[in-house]
Amino acid sequence: MVEFPAIAPPDELTGQQARARHAQLTKPAGSLGRLEQVGVWLAACQGHCPPRPLARPRVVVFAGDHGVARHGVSAYPPEVTGQMVSNFLAGGAAVNVLASVAGATVRVVDLAVDSPAEVAQALPAQVTRYKVRRSSGRIDIEDALSQDEVEAAVAAGRAIADEEVDSGADLLIAGDMGIGNTTPAAVLVAALTGAEPVAVVGRGTGIDDAGWMRKAAAIRDALRRARPVVREPLALLRTAGGADLAGMAGFLAQAAVRRTPVLLDGVVVGAAALVAEELAPGARAWWLAGHRSVEPAHTLTLEHLGLEPLLDLGMGLGEGSGAVTALPLVLMAGRVLAEMATFADAGVSETPAAESGAGEPAAAEPNAGESGTGGPGADGPGSAEGGSEPGAAEPSAAESSAGEPAAGEPAASEPAAGESGAALPGAAEPRDRVAPDPTGPAEQVSG
Repeated sequence: MVEFPAIAPPDELTGQQARARHAQLTKPAGSLGRLEQVGVWLAACQGHCPPRPLARPRVVVFAGDHGVARHGVSAYPPEVTGQMVSNFLAGGAAVNVLASVAGATVRVVDLAVDSPAEVAQALPAQVTRYKVRRSSGRIDIEDALSQDEVEAAVAAGRAIADEEVDSGADLLIAGDMGIGNTTPAAVLVAALTGAEPVAVVGRGTGIDDAGWMRKAAAIRDALRRARPVVREPLALLRTAGGADLAGMAGFLAQAAVRRTPVLLDGVVVGAAALVAEELAPGARAWWLAGHRSVEPAHTLTLEHLGLEPLLDLGMGLGEGSGAVTALPLVLMAGRVLAEMATFADAGVSETPAAESGAGEPAAAEPNAGESGTGGPGADGPGSAEGGSEPGAAEPSAAESSAGEPAAGEPAASEPAAGESGAALPGAAEPRDRVAPDPTGPAEQVSG
């Protein structure tokens, strides 16, 4: 039996302090957009304002093969999974290069790679310590794992998260490596969001139309097997997931237990995140979506979790690459909140010109681009985007009095709608965690 403790959200009081600090920094309120929101989230996750600089971001790539990959759902043979594990260890994969630029380190773990025993034995013990089996089952006709195996895989993910946090990791990224792994990922997404098979089928590694049809048929058949257990997350992983996906789900849930922020990658990690949220409700408050994958199932995943991605670059590699690409934005967001000067520190007036003249006789209107009474003018922070347009009407005394906003406008120091220390403002409204059981047979995929 796998159980997680109740998940406490990121610290709301710290989030409020972070928003208040942003209002005092030398810039118009909100002028850094989502960077400000990400900084608030990071501070709330750390329980410290301003947030401490991230010192040890860590990527863990979960590798595993899938039985369905031998039946034409991928453009590459399953042998590539084991070969890529060696490539990760040699530092030659895309995520290695991206991580080195972003200041993160990479670890790879083999949970279900279909490599011969002699190959597995030649790998470092840290890679194979938690191996569950050689390849997960063919999910369109059989279960991916046994009950003991799915519990072992989730436990492995939990243990790996604990190891990384105990070793000093202050932000975690899960990556994936497994030929054919977008097929079980799509099944999990369809099962938990209520989507039909054709809505979640992507091109994966670049399959042609015939491969797409085989993949769609495999997802359709696996989804029929998965729907009866959709409300049982462990049973769902056992039936239609795999050891790598189960391990990632345990990893993501345990990161929330350990109050450690996570940057999510693409569709495979996203599918594991959907299940992790079922295993540990509330875990998603500790996650930030690094990017949006080109796989259609990933958009459904983000909508279901209520997460808005930082980047949308047309990426679909996996490995944690999209999340690592977004990591510098998180680093910037934290440092802006920690290192920017406040108005008081810099000796810069924080009161806009129109507000400072409230109740005084109206003076001649300044020329376009000129500053008012000592506040930041044309050369001040954010003037190009935050200044008023030439010829705009002067606000009335009632509108400008005491720095209050005009009717219908939010106060500059208030967060955007939906903002809190536990979730990013502006994110899509999360849906119910498990979609209602669909009625009728799964949609047939035609030629």
